[in-house]
Amino acid sequence: MIIPGLVSVTFRQLAIEEVAAAAAAAGLRAIEWGADIHVVPGDDDAVERVRAAGAGHGLSVAAYGSYWWAGDDETDDLGPVLRTAVGLGAPTVRVWAGRTASADASPEHRRRVSAALVAAAAAAAAEGLTLSLEFHGDTLTDTAESTIALLADVDHPALRTYWQPPVGLADDAALAGLDAVANALTSVHVFSWWPGHERRPLSDRNELWRAALLRVARLPGEHHALLEFLPGDDPGALANEAATLLALVAEAEAEATA
Repeated sequence: MIIPGLVSVTFRQLAIEEVAAAAAAAGLRAIEWGADIHVVPGDDDAVERVRAAGAGHGLSVAAYGSYWWAGDDETDDLGPVLRTAVGLGAPTVRVWAGRTASADASPEHRRRVSAALVAAAAAAAAEGLTLSLEFHGDTLTDTAESTIALLADVDHPALRTYWQPPVGLADDAALAGLDAVANALTSVHVFSWWPGHERRPLSDRNELWRAALLRVARLPGEHHALLEFLPGDDPGALANEAATLLALVAEAEAEATA
């Protein structure tokens, strides 16, 4: 099953209640709440507002999107982040695999990131949570190969990964990366950038997302497909973008079960 949703940082300019209302009105079912603006770690008032908004609009929490950088953060203590995630009812916490691209990373940097993730995964598991690596440029998860190596180095069942199409990578290569990390996948971040960072309507990359979501639909269990980075950062674009995503998800699930 694919659960369509929204990443709250798509609308950093909106209040919690406005984000939830917009997501629900567009037919989405879940939100990944960001830790930079909407729910700062330890902000119990924001947690309660999210819970109330979610209940009022029938939305679940897909994840807590932290900005903790394994091996490069000021602290290895994930306690406040994990407690906030538990309060939100989030199943997973998004974390970052350091601040250095895999091609530039030294063996020492890799060891430091891995060690931080080993401790973090154990702490998350103790709270009934998983961690999901942001699949992102300029980190150790900027390629599928490096992500797989990092997951193997940490070797903890609580450490999983997101996926998104790397900027500028052709569809076939991007999909090969998704195939490579599929066994550890929790969610995909859904957006349409091409050929570089230009933000286009999701429909401009229909073929990529049709193929990607079919792969996700064929995996066992539940996964989230979370809209992010709308054209022009325009809340008014959400309805059309969500409609495209919902149609792609329905098509993928129908084909996967045919």
